[in-house]
Amino acid sequence: MKKIVSFGELLIDFIPHEKETRLKEVNNFTKHAGGAPANVSVAAYKNGSDSYFVGQVGNDSFGEFLIDELNNQGLNTNYILKTSEANTSLAFVTLAKNGERDFVFYRNPGADQLYKIQDLPKELLEGSIFHFCSVSLDDYPIKDAHFAAINYVRETNGFISFDPNLRISLWNDLEKYRSVINDFIPLSDLIKVSDDELEFITGIKDQNKAIKALFVGNVKYVILTLGKEGSRIYLNGTDEVYEAKSFKVIPVDTTGAGDAFIGTFLSELNKRKLIIDKTNAEEILTISNATAALVTTKYGGIVSIPNYIEVKEFIKNK
Repeated sequence: MKKIVSFGELLIDFIPHEKETRLKEVNNFTKHAGGAPANVSVAAYKNGSDSYFVGQVGNDSFGEFLIDELNNQGLNTNYILKTSEANTSLAFVTLAKNGERDFVFYRNPGADQLYKIQDLPKELLEGSIFHFCSVSLDDYPIKDAHFAAINYVRETNGFISFDPNLRISLWNDLEKYRSVINDFIPLSDLIKVSDDELEFITGIKDQNKAIKALFVGNVKYVILTLGKEGSRIYLNGTDEVYEAKSFKVIPVDTTGAGDAFIGTFLSELNKRKLIIDKTNAEEILTISNATAALVTTKYGGIVSIPNYIEVKEFIKNK
């Protein structure tokens, strides 16, 4: 199997104790390790793949906490750098009654955004399954590092996965945000989007037309996550659509659910030598849906991700 390498932000999520409360009125938070690419790395690792996170934190107590948390999950943290140029990024999360979130970020810039091209571990990237998100694609050194990493993975016969994972509050210029996302889509083999992100990214209201518009450049697979309705995968060059239903749970915090989904999906795809067809698509989606559902039943992203045995047991009992 290939190595799975996620690149981007590793940060602190401050999760409030109170739901349905405006941020200024929240009295208590609990800090959790977060950052979408880091969540993906842990999910892939817990599913059974050789998984790594590449990124940077501040040379501060929050950075130490994050590295400790990933170590506690069993993840190799040798490729996480520290810098004194900026602090570790922070995100304060507000929760609605159904566990849905809103974010306020302290990251201008954060340590993660200052990751430089020359720090990329080429020996790790070579021939890997490389995953990234859009949060780290603003005009900082890490954006250039993304281009360099993607080019190297492509040159060495790797596989590239992109989850835009929209964070509107981080961008003042939304047209620029849309443009940047669309610059990176053709560079990727797989795109994962949620149903509420699709129109913003493509500018197309019709869902089927919007999906088709994502098949540009190198894109082979498009995954559409539909929350309570489950997930679908579309394959380039065919009208076949494979789908799997979601699992009913009582959600308390949806932080990291989409990341756990794609991390699990990439790991399951890895086990099948990157081939998706009618014999395995529904099974891969089902395992990924189950992982995401379990994550929503606990607070925090990384600490909520179940292992493969727990996921299989959950599916068996449903």
